[in-house]
Amino acid sequence: MNWLTDHKLPAGEWARAGVDWLTDNAEGFFDGISVGLETIIDGVMWLLQGPPPLVMVALFSALSFYLRRSYRLTAFVLLGMLFIINQGLWRETTETLALVLTATAICMVIGVPVGVFCAHRPKFYEWIRPVLDLMQTVPTFVYLIPALVLFGLGMVPGLVSTVVFALPSPIRLTQLGISSTPKHLLEAGEAFGATPWQRLTKIELPYALPNIMAGLTQAIMLSLSMVVIAALVGADGLGVPTLRALNTMNISQGFEVGVAIVLIAIILDRLFRPIRRKKGKPS
Repeated sequence: MNWLTDHKLPAGEWARAGVDWLTDNAEGFFDGISVGLETIIDGVMWLLQGPPPLVMVALFSALSFYLRRSYRLTAFVLLGMLFIINQGLWRETTETLALVLTATAICMVIGVPVGVFCAHRPKFYEWIRPVLDLMQTVPTFVYLIPALVLFGLGMVPGLVSTVVFALPSPIRLTQLGISSTPKHLLEAGEAFGATPWQRLTKIELPYALPNIMAGLTQAIMLSLSMVVIAALVGADGLGVPTLRALNTMNISQGFEVGVAIVLIAIILDRLFRPIRRKKGKPS
């Protein structure tokens, strides 16, 4: 086997050369992206951290009742957020929420159109599927390194890495929903003279909405799973006290932060989960 190991392909060197080329020739481009993403994150954090914490708790509780009409969920949101404030983790929680909500919004803005295009162009989807597999199977630390080199320390490399990890889910689920639209619905739309845009907006997207919403919740959960990893490159949020508790073997702090992350995950999942209509109930 020595002949095989002695003639090692320079895959790592090629990757480093590619990143070096981007750093040397597209520094302004990546700086512009960094500034734009930092502005968006700062704006979301200003919205979450500007009002007093109790005001935000009341707003989230009212939003949960408006969306779900559930007293139990509203009580859970209220008590969960009061617990986070009680543990002194409100600022870190809002920073994590800003990162998760921004990453999810970017994933949906990119993922839904790409998923629609993939559903209408099956050959393109066959080509892009290995790329989607690669984005979710390659260890996050691998593409965290070039993100750190290109964007520097802070929230931006954490956001970029989170988007790369979470983006395949909305693409796949949107493609699945659009491609699963019954043919008789499409044929009926064509019979009534619907344009391609009308078929998309009036037939395909409404039919695929449960899948799209499932992609949204998947993106949220995957983004939340990246909070600790994002903290390794300087992203603020609940990942920072988690790493601190891990380094100091502080069981109590680790438990408190873990409960806060779980509460945020449950709240976001319940708020954005697709509403299942009961059989026989008019839509």
